[in-house]
Amino acid sequence: MPGAPNDPTRMRSPWQSIPFRMLTLGGIVTSFGSSITPVAIAFAVLSLGGSATQLGLVVAAYAGAEIATIVVGGVLGDRLPRAALMQGSAFASAITQGILGVSLVQGWGTLGLLTVLSALTGIFGSLSSPSSGAMTQQTVPDYLLQKAITVRRLSGNTASVLGFSAGGMLVASIGPGPAIVVDAVTLFVGGMFYSLVSLPPPGAEAGHSLLEDAVVGAKEVFRHTWLWVLIVVALVYHLFYASAQGVLGPILVQVGYGEAAWGWALAALMVGFMAGGVVTLRWLPRRALYAGTAFLLLAACFPAALAANLNLGLVLTGAFLHGFGLEMFTVAWDLSIQENVDPDKLARVYGFDVLGSFVARPIGLALTGPIAETVGYADWLWIVTGVIIVTIALALTVPSVRALERRLPERTNDPDPEAAAG
Repeated sequence: MPGAPNDPTRMRSPWQSIPFRMLTLGGIVTSFGSSITPVAIAFAVLSLGGSATQLGLVVAAYAGAEIATIVVGGVLGDRLPRAALMQGSAFASAITQGILGVSLVQGWGTLGLLTVLSALTGIFGSLSSPSSGAMTQQTVPDYLLQKAITVRRLSGNTASVLGFSAGGMLVASIGPGPAIVVDAVTLFVGGMFYSLVSLPPPGAEAGHSLLEDAVVGAKEVFRHTWLWVLIVVALVYHLFYASAQGVLGPILVQVGYGEAAWGWALAALMVGFMAGGVVTLRWLPRRALYAGTAFLLLAACFPAALAANLNLGLVLTGAFLHGFGLEMFTVAWDLSIQENVDPDKLARVYGFDVLGSFVARPIGLALTGPIAETVGYADWLWIVTGVIIVTIALALTVPSVRALERRLPERTNDPDPEAAAG
């Protein structure tokens, strides 16, 4: 029987799938470049004389544009070839990032231009983001899905560690403009990898309007209580924590330890992601979603460390624990979605996941600066820490979060690997 345990043709690793390899390699390259940009953008704004509030508005423009179009990206991801969407998004983003980098190098960059180009990059990214998550299931047999999810995240996070570290060093040595040009190049290379991914188009029903398809996706989200509850948790998280990290983190760390230190803090965060990924390669309990949500409590460590701001070692440790807990949750989250959501609705569900998770983030980014300047940076970060702990603790009491179990496929019924190998 094809796929039986003793079958020599049976796929034993996700890397044996050509579509998986191309998808993952494209993600590695783009993750590296995209991790340079947050460091470069933060210090580009500050070098142009921008304040904490103005930095928040620039980052909010990216996040707001992404949120405004993410559901459209989800609908398109269930209608059109997903690899083509990712390729087009990467090439378009390469153009906007290239223009932004050159403008800073040549000296004609302004805060207004940064805001507009950041918004365009956010739009292009939102058109491919739901497809990226939904494609994993198409590239490997079911019995390799957990490993495939973990490998994609682990490889991408490894690239991000290198990108964050490189971002801090590049900005400190040659400035933010050239650093953003590097990101543009990696986006172009990533698009070339995505062009080599060959997969059948998704199976969404034809003949529906964009709105009708979006409504179907929303109904699928609300059909699973654990799904919409944890999206609400993510909404609160990004409203409070993500805005605090993006706005207050660079300022506090730069003042205390220098520009390069913020790149190292983000690298420590990504090392935490990597450590969590290594653990999930070998271990994920049957009630993975409940365990992952419990590990998410570690996310409170980073804002607490920034609030205390006693020394750089404490900040790096808090960042690491934050990343570790978040990765343990994210792998369990992705696996739960891909095992329990209809395949032809996956991109739409991922689109609503991003929408619900990030819809309040632009508000947080815009308001964090003024609020923190009023109540004090440290005091606001302690409030953020408390909100994270309380919100996650409440989610752990929801029955469906506690009870959802993994689907463990019978290995004797493994599918033929040739289908996934392309």
